[in-house]
Amino acid sequence: MGLDVYNQQAAVTDDPYMLILKLYEGLLKYLSFVKNAIEEGNIEEKFEYINKSIAIFDEMRNILDFDGGDIAYYLDGLYLYQIETLFSAGIDDNLNAIAQVTKVVQGLIEAWKDETGL
Repeated sequence: MGLDVYNQQAAVTDDPYMLILKLYEGLLKYLSFVKNAIEEGNIEEKFEYINKSIAIFDEMRNILDFDGGDIAYYLDGLYLYQIETLFSAGIDDNLNAIAQVTKVVQGLIEAWKDETGL
């Protein structure tokens, strides 16, 4: 699913920095859908959007450049931790965990914008 989002964005822009930003923004959207589904008790929708969020994190892990230095290793661990947090949040209906992942993604967006000038 993350690859689908990536490919859809590729049709919009060839700027790889913008693509990463769009993936992060997609995560925020899906995480808000997860939160709403938990609040409404919609189990099917909750897992649909958790799975979509995890797919984006997986795709972000797949495109990391480990030859580029320590930041790729840091991001890999950070993304993996978010995936694990989402898995457990889905099982426990943990809104605090969803809020934590959302805060991490918001921080990633701000850092990415600062780094790339977007």
